[in-house]
Amino acid sequence: MKKKHFVLLSILSGVLLSLPWFTAAAGWVLLFAFVPLLLVEDFFCSNKEQNSHIEFLGYSFLSFLTWNLLSCYWIGRAVPFGMIVIVTLNALLMSAAWWMFHRMKREFNVNLANISLLAFWLAFEYLHFNWDMEWPWLTLGNGFANQVRLIQWYEFTGVLGGSLLILAANLILLSFLKNVLKKQIFQAVFYLFVFCAVIFIPFIWSNHYYLNYVETGEKYDVLVLQPNVDPYTEKFDDKQREKQIATLLELTDSLLNKNTALVIAPETALPTLTENDSLLTRSSIFQFRKLAQQSPLVSFVVGVNTLKYYSGDEKLSKTARWDADRNQYFDIYNSALLVNENPFVQIYHKGKLVSGVEKMPFSKYFSFIERYIVDLGGATGSLGRQNTPTIFITNSGLKVAPVICFESVFGQYISTNVMNGAELIVMLTDDGWWEGTIGYRQHLAISSLRAIETRRSIARSANTGISALINQRGDILKKTTYGVKTAMKGNLRANEKLTFYVKYGDYLGRISAFVTVLLLLYFFVQKRIKEGN
Repeated sequence: MKKKHFVLLSILSGVLLSLPWFTAAAGWVLLFAFVPLLLVEDFFCSNKEQNSHIEFLGYSFLSFLTWNLLSCYWIGRAVPFGMIVIVTLNALLMSAAWWMFHRMKREFNVNLANISLLAFWLAFEYLHFNWDMEWPWLTLGNGFANQVRLIQWYEFTGVLGGSLLILAANLILLSFLKNVLKKQIFQAVFYLFVFCAVIFIPFIWSNHYYLNYVETGEKYDVLVLQPNVDPYTEKFDDKQREKQIATLLELTDSLLNKNTALVIAPETALPTLTENDSLLTRSSIFQFRKLAQQSPLVSFVVGVNTLKYYSGDEKLSKTARWDADRNQYFDIYNSALLVNENPFVQIYHKGKLVSGVEKMPFSKYFSFIERYIVDLGGATGSLGRQNTPTIFITNSGLKVAPVICFESVFGQYISTNVMNGAELIVMLTDDGWWEGTIGYRQHLAISSLRAIETRRSIARSANTGISALINQRGDILKKTTYGVKTAMKGNLRANEKLTFYVKYGDYLGRISAFVTVLLLLYFFVQKRIKEGN
């Protein structure tokens, strides 16, 4: 093959991989999306010329850069530099996993190499859930987010189970094609049979489980608000604040009744509040509490930026900043509040922050870059964070897991809340930063994955984007229209049962990380032995 063929095959893999994100195409495309890149890898594996593995690294980077760029271009609408960094770094990390797979294949046998690819890739995806530059948006298993009937088994494996299936299917399909080209019909038929079994057994079982799944738990009336405030021109304008609060109250009044148990307003829906003050005395909170006193069953979950000032003897966080006017250190949080008739406000601080927007990753080493962090949400610089999730408890005794924007991508993090007793998930977001791009649709689809993993219904409030009510099977029962000021009401069940995934989290990632360490040790030891001989 000529170099132009390698380029075309690499780009083809990148395009195919992007389709479920770029166009919301069916996730089954991913079952063969890696095959063109695997053909390139197989050629370079058979080519034992020195440094040919470096050339393959370039082609794999081209493939993953194409995927990342087509799938995440929308980030550049609000954060152009951040988009470049995310796309490039993620493509490099993906390429590194494939390069090590390629090196394993050159040095050892194909079977060990294939196992290494599964381990390296799942370990890479697991890393993206847990290190300081989290970006699990392109986790392969997310690609099935729009086909919930096929992935009911995520309640046992989480999205990493989907990633494992996709990689295994591609490797099996490559073996099938190679045997077809060699005219080894018996082996080709065998691999075709294995491919069909790997794909259809879980999908058929999932469809059956979907059709027979019965939701459990008590029903609750939930009201979701979508104020549709432009985040670029209106949302953080102090002159517009009273109008925005009035809009929230108007939307609430339009559908609130004596049976409403929960009203959800989106991320940063209220003006910035200081936690040191009595929150109940603040006008925005007081008005919601007044409504709650008229309907004692109801509780409000509302998004807001909050400030917390430190006293002189209080230990400072790593993100604390100095207020020269007050001569005090303080933290800024992206928060959610629960307000009802009770004389106190429950509060949760967002724990999973967006790198380059809400935090500076590895700030100990790169604190000098902090001044360049992008302002999305009314505050610049690294925000404070909460290390463990919080459960809100409503007047009716319902236990709610508050999830703010980017946190919706982290299955195990949300599962921690469910493990602690949460019966319903509420998601607060503002997808208006991405305007009419595919980003807000991707974010909505990901929400369904959390419902399947935890078997918890989800009420999703988006300032601008798509608000939705999602059942325990991941079905979107109701949803709003993008760019429309509206409110939506429906019934959701609160479940108490724990799924296998909730109990054990991303165990596939932990196993893969352990296997990766063993494989890398084996690789370097064997290399040293060969060099010694």
